[in-house]
Amino acid sequence: MLKSLLVASASLLMVGAALAADLPRPEPVQETAAPIGKAPIGKAPVGKAPEPIYTKG
Repeated sequence: MLKSLLVASASLLMVGAALAADLPRPEPVQETAAPIGKAPIGKAPVGKAPEPIYTKG
């Protein structure tokens, strides 16, 4: 009787811990502001491609 009570309580505690681990937690908000006046790296304005690099050879 005591063993079955111990096993039942341990299994309930393990299930409770597993359920608590799956609960969503709020993520911290990053307060970094975007740089003003600079284009994103690797993106050209629409309709304008960057100049190709010409090599002599």
